[in-house]
Amino acid sequence: MFTGCGTAMVTPFRSDGSLDEAGMRRLVRRQIDNGIDFLVPCGTTGESPTLSREEHLRVVAITVEEARGKKPVLAGAGGYNTHEVIELARECEKLGADGILSVTPYYNKPTQEGLYEHYKAIAAAIHLPIVVYSVQGRTGVNVEPATLARLATIQNIVGVKEASGNISQQAEVLHRVPEHFTVLSGDDAITLPLISLGGHGLISVVSNQIPAEMTALVRAANQNDFATAREIQRKWLPLMQINFVESNPIPVKWGMARMGLLEANYRLPMVPPSETSQKKIESVLDACGLLAREEALAGRN
Repeated sequence: MFTGCGTAMVTPFRSDGSLDEAGMRRLVRRQIDNGIDFLVPCGTTGESPTLSREEHLRVVAITVEEARGKKPVLAGAGGYNTHEVIELARECEKLGADGILSVTPYYNKPTQEGLYEHYKAIAAAIHLPIVVYSVQGRTGVNVEPATLARLATIQNIVGVKEASGNISQQAEVLHRVPEHFTVLSGDDAITLPLISLGGHGLISVVSNQIPAEMTALVRAANQNDFATAREIQRKWLPLMQINFVESNPIPVKWGMARMGLLEANYRLPMVPPSETSQKKIESVLDACGLLAREEALAGRN
């Protein structure tokens, strides 16, 4: 269900800081219209730490409503308090999410045994499939390959978003877990090497901007057409890279605003990119033809 290319959805806000529900619906519909394989609301890119519980569930509900019967929804439900994560996951299940993406506990830095028990407890509390989200650069804790191999024996823990950026570790993960266990890249730029090692796809940031192109890239790689996948990669690598010129999702949201897709509004502690970064982002968007493309589309609507 969660193979191919999924988009780690941004969360649009109005200028007063409130949730832009109409904007969220437009973004979800745009993803579906452009053929994305699945949708991932309320992750890191969605500024989930700044959302209230009510807002978090509202974003999931909107995504499910727009995607129902069209694309699967892998809802974010993670955190450092296992009991609270379970409650949130249960609510997402009630809303009709198709699965849960659960980031590792951050700040309290559990041991590998603690990680195993954390995910085991979540899995026992819900019926939905769970994808583990391992991103040590943000959480301070790494899900080691041996731990993932243990988690893969739990029936409804079905995969991992591997965002360590460590190709050697990703290779070991794929060596240790069973073939049916879904291994997804958490980094746009290194999706191709992960798939070449046996990975199954990507949860993407840049597909917020170019969903059709990233879907085509992942699809080609999964079909062993790496010549086509490399051609797409070469074209869009600058955009993949510029989205991390500052902390995600600062650049991608600003870029989407320049494309006419949303307003560039953030919640503290996130702030707009510096003027230097803005110029760099705009230069890449212009070179990729995205500004002209979105302006032309706006003119036809």
